[in-house]
Amino acid sequence: MDILRLFTTIFTITTILVSILIILDNRNPTRTVAWLLSLIFLPVVGMFLYLYIGQNHRKKSTFIKKRKQDYKVVHTLLTEQLQFTGHENLLKKNFNDARGKVAPLLIQNSESPITVNNEATVLLNGNETFKEMLKAINKAKEHIHMEYFIIKDSEIGRKFQRALIKKAEEGLEVRVIYDAVGCWKLKEGFLTPLKKAGVKIKPFLPVTLPFFGSRLNYRNHRKILVVDGSIGFVGGLNIGDEYLGKNKKMGFWRDTHLKIKGEATYLLQVIFLRDWYFVSKEELDEANYFPFLGSCGEQMIQITSSGPDSYWGSIHQAYFSAINSASKRVYITSPYLIPDESIAMALKTAALRGVDVRILLPGRPDHRTVFWASKSHFLELLEAGVRIYQYQNGFVHSKVFIVDDNFSSIGTANLDIRSFQLNFEVNAFIYNEETSRRLKEIFHIDLQNSSEVLLEEYKKRPFNHRFKESIARLFSPIL
Repeated sequence: MDILRLFTTIFTITTILVSILIILDNRNPTRTVAWLLSLIFLPVVGMFLYLYIGQNHRKKSTFIKKRKQDYKVVHTLLTEQLQFTGHENLLKKNFNDARGKVAPLLIQNSESPITVNNEATVLLNGNETFKEMLKAINKAKEHIHMEYFIIKDSEIGRKFQRALIKKAEEGLEVRVIYDAVGCWKLKEGFLTPLKKAGVKIKPFLPVTLPFFGSRLNYRNHRKILVVDGSIGFVGGLNIGDEYLGKNKKMGFWRDTHLKIKGEATYLLQVIFLRDWYFVSKEELDEANYFPFLGSCGEQMIQITSSGPDSYWGSIHQAYFSAINSASKRVYITSPYLIPDESIAMALKTAALRGVDVRILLPGRPDHRTVFWASKSHFLELLEAGVRIYQYQNGFVHSKVFIVDDNFSSIGTANLDIRSFQLNFEVNAFIYNEETSRRLKEIFHIDLQNSSEVLLEEYKKRPFNHRFKESIARLFSPIL
């Protein structure tokens, strides 16, 4: 009994101390309440989860150091060496639309220059995207830089492996960053042939049990490929066979990627190089990583990254600003819908003032808790006039944002709190009518393969659905 009493006393004191830590962490009140609830209802599990993944390290030394180094890298590469200042004079035209609101915002909150010498191509799904990526890799002459959340030892993964080995053996510089948690199943047997061929490979924020701490929570969700500093890819697709629709459980995988030829690729390159320095401490600032491009196109693009090392939530703020600037439509495709209060209010306000707001989500879950947490937001959005659709032809994983006629975004950020606050993300913001028109066409085709969630029918959903939504929503701020 004495041992039990001692254990109970120690556990009670520890729980109180952890509760104080949660309160003092100065996070969003909803996240604080969510963690406290997890501590109350799941005391042992909740305590260890918070100690390992819950602490707010946005201002901790690791990310402060990374932010300072990133600042140095950006200025060295884009200003001192390249004499690249972007095309901010375009803002003098006083665009009275999403461009005029978001473009200057991204200059301020993430130092993302405006680029105009670009040709952007929308790529649909795995077959089209992987074909273009492998084609670019096979034509590479100087270097190949890849940064991915998930790389799987799969049929398509082996194709990329062989292509990278071939190029490394030809003498090209080949570098790969993979997320240590996203690729936790990736065995050394897949990596060893790459390393032997001369491919430089580094994990992002590796975790080591039992002291993995908050590193587990801050993951590199970016998907970047840069070839010869002139062609770049960014979007929703990781490297794995399920992205080709070969997973029987998920079925057809609906996704969207972007191929860029032009100076916006410089910005993808900068993001990769500063992340490479973070994982390897190797500084790369040679001019060959930023070759002269000539005339590529006339599309206006900004590339921005965000993460726990960012002072501002640049992608979050850009979404919020774009929604508030909408006058005609806001079309969003996302696999998850867990908005914070600001995004939820922006969506509801836009719909109430007559903007056509539509959100396309999966009709089947890949993560059940997140799926039900997403559905818990349906009622308040539907009541405000937001139209919600659930994709029925497989699983939709695209992260696409369309506002009015000349604003769109394709990238890695989902419409959820994790992407806004915890993950390292990257998005391309495209200010171009042609791209917006193409994405709108795709969006309406996707709607034909979807079912609309109707308010009156949704109100009649069974009790067990309501219960799942309510429980999942309690934990939505920490998902």
